[in-house]
Amino acid sequence: MTQTIKFTKMQGAGNDFMVIDGINQVIQLSPDQIKKLAHRQFGIGFDQLLLVEKSSIADFKYRIFNADGSEVAQCGNGARCFVRFVSDQHLTDKREISVETASGIITPKLEDNGLVTVNMGAPRFVPQEIPFIADTIANTYVLDVNGQQIEISAVSMGNPHAVQVVDNIETAPVVAQGAQIEIHPRFPERVNAGFMQIIDAHHIKLRVFERGSGETLACGTGACAAVVAGIQRGLMQSPVSVSARGGELHISWQGGNTPVMMTGPAVTVFTGEVNLA
Repeated sequence: MTQTIKFTKMQGAGNDFMVIDGINQVIQLSPDQIKKLAHRQFGIGFDQLLLVEKSSIADFKYRIFNADGSEVAQCGNGARCFVRFVSDQHLTDKREISVETASGIITPKLEDNGLVTVNMGAPRFVPQEIPFIADTIANTYVLDVNGQQIEISAVSMGNPHAVQVVDNIETAPVVAQGAQIEIHPRFPERVNAGFMQIIDAHHIKLRVFERGSGETLACGTGACAAVVAGIQRGLMQSPVSVSARGGELHISWQGGNTPVMMTGPAVTVFTGEVNLA
Protein backbone atom coordinates (compact mmCIF):
# COMPACT_ATOMS: atom_id res chain seq x y z
CA MET A 1 0.00 0.00 0.00
CA THR A 2 1.36 3.41 -1.00
CA GLN A 3 1.46 6.19 1.59
CA THR A 4 1.56 9.83 0.45
CA ILE A 5 3.33 12.18 2.87
CA LYS A 6 3.27 15.97 2.75
CA PHE A 7 6.54 17.51 3.94
CA THR A 8 8.56 20.70 4.13
CA LYS A 9 12.30 20.87 3.46
CA MET A 10 14.04 23.33 5.80
CA GLN A 11 17.53 24.35 6.82
CA GLY A 12 19.12 26.10 9.78
CA ALA A 13 22.62 27.38 9.03
CA GLY A 14 22.94 24.65 6.39
CA ASN A 15 21.83 21.81 8.68
CA ASP A 16 18.91 20.48 6.61
CA PHE A 17 15.70 18.73 7.58
CA MET A 18 12.61 17.05 6.25
CA VAL A 19 9.81 18.31 8.51
CA ILE A 20 6.53 16.40 8.67
CA ASP A 21 3.21 17.40 10.23
CA GLY A 22 2.21 14.32 12.22
CA ILE A 23 -0.86 16.06 13.66
CA ASN A 24 -2.95 16.36 10.50
CA GLN A 25 -1.72 13.17 8.82
CA VAL A 26 -0.98 9.68 10.08
CA ILE A 27 2.75 8.99 9.91
CA GLN A 28 4.33 5.57 10.39
CA LEU A 29 7.89 5.39 9.14
CA SER A 30 10.34 2.53 9.56
CA PRO A 31 14.10 3.13 9.91
CA ASP A 32 14.58 1.74 6.39
CA GLN A 33 12.04 4.20 4.97
CA ILE A 34 13.78 7.09 6.75
CA LYS A 35 17.14 6.02 5.32
CA LYS A 36 15.62 5.97 1.82
CA LEU A 37 14.09 9.42 2.28
CA ALA A 38 17.44 10.76 3.57
CA HIS A 39 19.32 9.63 0.46
CA ARG A 40 20.43 12.71 -1.45
CA GLN A 41 20.25 11.08 -4.87
CA PHE A 42 17.27 8.72 -4.54
CA GLY A 43 15.23 10.46 -1.81
CA ILE A 44 14.52 13.92 -0.42
CA GLY A 45 17.93 14.27 1.22
CA PHE A 46 18.45 15.56 4.75
CA ASP A 47 20.59 15.40 7.88
CA GLN A 48 17.58 14.73 10.13
CA LEU A 49 13.86 14.09 9.84
CA LEU A 50 11.65 16.10 12.23
CA LEU A 51 8.20 14.88 13.18
CA VAL A 52 5.62 17.25 14.71
CA GLU A 53 3.15 15.50 17.03
CA LYS A 54 0.56 16.35 19.68
CA SER A 55 1.69 16.54 23.30
CA SER A 56 -0.18 16.18 26.56
CA ILE A 57 2.38 18.25 28.50
CA ALA A 58 3.45 20.97 26.02
CA ASP A 59 2.23 22.79 22.90
CA PHE A 60 3.83 20.16 20.67
CA LYS A 61 5.91 17.02 20.73
CA TYR A 62 9.10 16.90 18.68
CA ARG A 63 10.74 13.67 17.45
CA ILE A 64 14.08 13.59 15.65
CA PHE A 65 15.45 10.87 13.37
CA ASN A 66 18.97 10.77 11.95
CA ALA A 67 19.70 9.99 8.32
CA ASP A 68 20.51 6.39 9.31
CA GLY A 69 16.99 5.95 10.75
CA SER A 70 18.00 6.11 14.42
CA GLU A 71 15.97 8.29 16.78
CA VAL A 72 17.75 10.88 18.95
CA ALA A 73 16.68 13.13 21.81
CA GLN A 74 17.69 16.64 20.73
CA CYS A 75 18.69 18.80 17.76
CA GLY A 76 19.26 22.53 18.18
CA ASN A 77 19.04 23.62 14.54
CA GLY A 78 16.02 21.39 14.17
CA ALA A 79 14.34 23.09 17.13
CA ARG A 80 14.58 26.42 15.35
CA CYS A 81 13.15 24.98 12.15
CA PHE A 82 10.43 23.34 14.23
CA VAL A 83 9.11 26.66 15.58
CA ARG A 84 9.29 28.27 12.13
CA PHE A 85 7.37 25.31 10.67
CA VAL A 86 4.50 25.29 13.19
CA SER A 87 4.17 29.06 12.76
CA ASP A 88 4.22 28.99 8.94
CA GLN A 89 1.77 26.06 8.88
CA HIS A 90 -0.59 27.98 11.20
CA LEU A 91 -0.48 25.19 13.78
CA THR A 92 -0.06 27.90 16.43
CA ASP A 93 -0.17 31.69 16.65
CA LYS A 94 2.26 31.82 19.58
CA ARG A 95 5.68 33.40 19.13
CA GLU A 96 7.13 31.33 21.96
CA ILE A 97 6.08 27.69 22.26
CA SER A 98 6.75 24.81 24.60
CA VAL A 99 8.00 21.66 22.91
CA GLU A 100 8.25 18.16 24.40
CA THR A 101 11.42 16.31 23.40
CA ALA A 102 12.91 13.03 24.56
CA SER A 103 15.35 15.03 26.70
CA GLY A 104 12.78 17.39 28.24
CA ILE A 105 10.80 20.54 27.45
CA ILE A 106 12.39 23.28 25.35
CA THR A 107 10.96 26.75 24.61
CA PRO A 108 11.93 28.12 21.18
CA LYS A 109 10.91 31.70 20.35
CA LEU A 110 10.38 33.31 16.95
CA GLU A 111 12.07 36.73 17.06
CA ASP A 112 10.82 39.85 15.25
CA ASN A 113 13.90 39.80 12.98
CA GLY A 114 13.03 36.30 11.72
CA LEU A 115 15.72 34.51 13.70
CA VAL A 116 14.76 31.91 16.29
CA THR A 117 16.04 31.71 19.86
CA VAL A 118 15.94 28.41 21.72
CA ASN A 119 16.35 27.79 25.43
CA MET A 120 18.37 24.59 25.20
CA GLY A 121 18.35 23.87 28.94
CA ALA A 122 21.34 23.47 31.21
CA PRO A 123 24.35 21.44 30.07
CA ARG A 124 25.19 18.21 31.87
CA PHE A 125 28.72 17.23 32.81
CA VAL A 126 28.19 14.17 35.05
CA PRO A 127 29.67 11.28 33.03
CA GLN A 128 26.75 8.90 33.71
CA GLU A 129 24.28 11.52 32.43
CA ILE A 130 26.09 12.14 29.13
CA PRO A 131 26.63 9.08 29.02
CA PHE A 132 30.43 8.78 29.15
CA ILE A 133 32.63 6.27 30.95
CA ALA A 134 34.83 8.10 33.47
CA ASP A 135 35.52 7.79 37.19
CA THR A 136 35.07 11.50 38.05
CA ILE A 137 33.89 14.77 36.51
CA ALA A 138 36.64 16.78 34.80
CA ASN A 139 36.81 19.72 32.40
CA THR A 140 38.83 17.58 30.00
CA TYR A 141 39.54 13.89 29.44
CA VAL A 142 42.13 12.04 27.41
CA LEU A 143 40.61 9.77 24.78
CA ASP A 144 42.63 7.05 23.07
CA VAL A 145 41.70 7.03 19.39
CA ASN A 146 43.65 4.37 17.49
CA GLY A 147 46.70 4.94 19.70
CA GLN A 148 46.52 8.73 19.49
CA GLN A 149 45.82 10.61 22.74
CA ILE A 150 43.16 13.29 22.21
CA GLU A 151 42.06 15.83 24.81
CA ILE A 152 38.29 16.32 24.80
CA SER A 153 35.53 17.88 26.85
CA ALA A 154 32.48 15.65 27.35
CA VAL A 155 29.10 17.35 27.75
CA SER A 156 25.44 16.60 27.10
CA MET A 157 23.06 19.12 25.55
CA GLY A 158 20.28 16.55 25.48
CA ASN A 159 22.65 14.44 23.37
CA PRO A 160 26.31 13.55 23.95
CA HIS A 161 29.21 15.63 22.62
CA ALA A 162 32.99 15.20 22.61
CA VAL A 163 34.60 18.58 21.90
CA GLN A 164 38.28 19.12 21.11
CA VAL A 165 40.23 22.29 20.37
CA VAL A 166 42.13 22.30 17.07
CA ASP A 167 44.59 24.78 15.54
CA ASN A 168 42.93 24.92 12.12
CA ILE A 169 39.39 23.85 11.39
CA GLU A 170 40.13 23.39 7.69
CA THR A 171 42.90 20.83 8.20
CA ALA A 172 41.37 19.04 11.20
CA PRO A 173 40.68 15.30 10.54
CA VAL A 174 36.92 15.77 11.01
CA VAL A 175 35.67 12.92 8.84
CA ALA A 176 38.30 10.26 9.56
CA GLN A 177 38.75 10.94 13.27
CA GLY A 178 35.14 11.98 13.82
CA ALA A 179 33.93 8.59 12.63
CA GLN A 180 36.25 6.90 15.13
CA ILE A 181 35.22 9.13 18.02
CA GLU A 182 31.52 8.62 17.24
CA ILE A 183 31.73 4.91 18.07
CA HIS A 184 34.36 5.13 20.83
CA PRO A 185 33.58 2.53 23.55
CA ARG A 186 33.68 5.19 26.30
CA PHE A 187 30.51 6.66 24.77
CA PRO A 188 28.00 3.77 25.08
CA GLU A 189 25.31 5.61 23.06
CA ARG A 190 27.77 6.96 20.48
CA VAL A 191 28.69 10.64 20.41
CA ASN A 192 28.81 13.78 18.27
CA ALA A 193 32.44 14.78 17.65
CA GLY A 194 33.13 18.53 17.66
CA PHE A 195 36.27 20.23 16.33
CA MET A 196 36.62 23.81 17.61
CA GLN A 197 39.04 26.53 16.50
CA ILE A 198 39.12 29.51 18.88
CA ILE A 199 39.40 32.85 17.08
CA ASP A 200 39.02 34.97 20.23
CA ALA A 201 37.09 34.90 23.50
CA HIS A 202 33.78 35.62 21.73
CA HIS A 203 34.22 33.84 18.39
CA ILE A 204 34.92 30.26 17.34
CA LYS A 205 34.85 28.21 14.17
CA LEU A 206 33.29 24.75 14.43
CA ARG A 207 32.87 21.54 12.50
CA VAL A 208 30.88 18.60 13.87
CA PHE A 209 30.75 14.94 12.87
CA GLU A 210 27.24 13.99 14.00
CA ARG A 211 26.38 10.49 15.14
CA GLY A 212 24.15 8.81 12.58
CA SER A 213 24.57 11.56 9.97
CA GLY A 214 28.30 12.24 9.43
CA GLU A 215 29.66 15.79 9.09
CA THR A 216 26.91 18.40 8.72
CA LEU A 217 27.12 22.05 7.71
CA ALA A 218 26.04 23.07 11.22
CA CYS A 219 25.05 21.44 14.50
CA GLY A 220 23.04 23.45 17.03
CA THR A 221 23.65 21.28 20.06
CA GLY A 222 27.26 20.94 18.92
CA ALA A 223 27.62 24.73 18.92
CA CYS A 224 26.13 24.89 22.42
CA ALA A 225 28.40 22.09 23.66
CA ALA A 226 31.51 23.71 22.18
CA VAL A 227 30.78 27.10 23.74
CA VAL A 228 29.93 25.53 27.11
CA ALA A 229 33.15 23.50 27.04
CA GLY A 230 35.20 26.56 26.13
CA ILE A 231 33.68 28.73 28.85
CA GLN A 232 34.05 25.92 31.41
CA ARG A 233 37.75 25.70 30.55
CA GLY A 234 38.25 29.49 30.74
CA LEU A 235 39.03 29.75 27.03
CA MET A 236 36.14 32.06 26.08
CA GLN A 237 33.41 34.28 27.48
CA SER A 238 29.68 34.54 26.80
CA PRO A 239 28.23 35.47 24.36
CA VAL A 240 30.01 33.56 21.59
CA SER A 241 29.49 33.65 17.83
CA VAL A 242 29.93 30.23 16.25
CA SER A 243 30.92 30.12 12.58
CA ALA A 244 29.80 26.84 11.02
CA ARG A 245 30.23 26.00 7.37
CA GLY A 246 26.53 26.68 6.80
CA GLY A 247 26.19 29.94 8.72
CA GLU A 248 26.41 31.77 12.05
CA LEU A 249 24.93 30.78 15.40
CA HIS A 250 24.98 32.89 18.56
CA ILE A 251 25.31 31.17 21.93
CA SER A 252 25.14 32.56 25.46
CA TRP A 253 25.61 30.76 28.78
CA GLN A 254 26.09 32.21 32.24
CA GLY A 255 27.56 29.04 33.72
CA GLY A 256 26.45 26.47 36.28
CA ASN A 257 22.88 25.23 35.96
CA THR A 258 21.72 28.21 33.87
CA PRO A 259 20.26 27.42 30.44
CA VAL A 260 22.17 27.71 27.19
CA MET A 261 20.51 30.15 24.77
CA MET A 262 20.97 29.70 21.03
CA THR A 263 19.89 32.13 18.28
CA GLY A 264 20.10 31.45 14.56
CA PRO A 265 18.24 31.21 11.24
CA ALA A 266 15.46 28.82 10.21
CA VAL A 267 14.53 28.82 6.53
CA THR A 268 11.99 26.96 4.39
CA VAL A 269 13.57 25.59 1.21
CA PHE A 270 10.57 23.94 -0.47
CA THR A 271 7.41 21.93 0.20
CA GLY A 272 6.24 18.76 -1.50
CA GLU A 273 4.71 15.31 -1.37
CA VAL A 274 6.41 11.94 -1.52
CA ASN A 275 4.94 8.48 -2.09
CA LEU A 276 6.20 5.61 0.04
CA ALA A 277 5.52 1.97 -0.74
